Amino acid sequence: MNNNNLSKRVVVTGLGIITAIGNNLDEFWTNALKGVSGGDYITFFDATNFATKIACEIKNFDPLLFLNKKEIQRMDRFTQLAIAASTMAIEDSNLNFEKLDKNRIGCIIGSGIGGMCTYYQQTLELVNRNGVPDRISPFFIPMLLSDIAAGHVAIRWGLKGPNYSTTAACATSGYAIADSVMLLERGDADIMIAGGAESVITQMGVGGFNAMKALSTRNDSPKTASRPFDKDRDGFVIGEGSGVLVLETLEHANKRNAKIYAEIGGFGLTDDAFHITQPAPNGEGAARAMKLAIKNSNLTINDIDYINAHGTSTYFNDKNETIAIKDVFGEELAHKISISSTKSMTGHLLGAASSVEAIASILSIYNNIIPPTINIETPDPECDLDYTPNKPVKKEVRAAISNNFGFGGHNISICFKKHIE
Repeated sequence: MNNNNLSKRVVVTGLGIITAIGNNLDEFWTNALKGVSGGDYITFFDATNFATKIACEIKNFDPLLFLNKKEIQRMDRFTQLAIAASTMAIEDSNLNFEKLDKNRIGCIIGSGIGGMCTYYQQTLELVNRNGVPDRISPFFIPMLLSDIAAGHVAIRWGLKGPNYSTTAACATSGYAIADSVMLLERGDADIMIAGGAESVITQMGVGGFNAMKALSTRNDSPKTASRPFDKDRDGFVIGEGSGVLVLETLEHANKRNAKIYAEIGGFGLTDDAFHITQPAPNGEGAARAMKLAIKNSNLTINDIDYINAHGTSTYFNDKNETIAIKDVFGEELAHKISISSTKSMTGHLLGAASSVEAIASILSIYNNIIPPTINIETPDPECDLDYTPNKPVKKEVRAAISNNFGFGGHNISICFKKHIE
């Protein structure tokens, strides 16, 4: 993507989010700036026998605020969260669908895993009945499909433009944003609802990541377990949630006098082609993604004021992302850029991580403030940049990069910039 060759500019006009630190946009941002941790003991199931007993669960989520009882019964939790975030994003954007051409409005909502809660519950039904399938729900298959959230959003609001899901592990919802931008730029839509949703805090989800030794086992202190870039980090804390953005062409947004949070600069898509779970040595793929994002935004390294890091709180990611940032910006400039990982508060939302962190990046531009990385207590000599430890920092943010790197080597860096007419 290169904006030099494109006439259509793409802007962000609506935001919707639900995470362990906030069930709406204001609550999320207020708690992010306060450095509130969403970590706590798992309540969704009995984690007594699990190596990890902690997660970032959403508290007090009432799906009846967004759906009726019949709809709830027919949707996996990840889809319920996607509907909640989409509803809030659409309301925030002040869209009036009755006055818009719904053939020109699309939706891409990704999920890294899809309906794992449903899959587990329905498998138990089968096992508990000795393999007799008479209790399998007729909605089982639709509930677990990773594309179904996007389908439900389209059906709910009658959106007849491009509609599908993306899947790229932890980069999933970033790819949803990138695809939406490309569709808007080529003229296939005027508005795109873009983002991701994930909810896999289940026995199989936690057990599977434990088997990989990817999760923190700091069970005695769930609030401090997610500690990106800290020397004593021991794995990520699994989270759940959804982040959804309303994206529009600038021309369309201006016609309806929409509020504009930020403009999409560009993005970089790369793959490590190295290992199914570990990042490439020295963050080579991540560095290429950031370089492409900056180039495709028609910016230079001196224009970037903030990086929302992938920052998973795992040894290899945090070390290699640090090296990658130094590669892109040079040793001197890398130390001057504000960096933070909001995963220290929300946990790792897997397929929803990228859109949630994109929202944090956009809000940093809109409000000129950098959210902190909490739980940095013991500096890691291998992670020696400015990670905005423990407290937010007020500063002008002209442009921000949001990084996400997924299993399979999938990398995405998205550059957002302050909107100037």
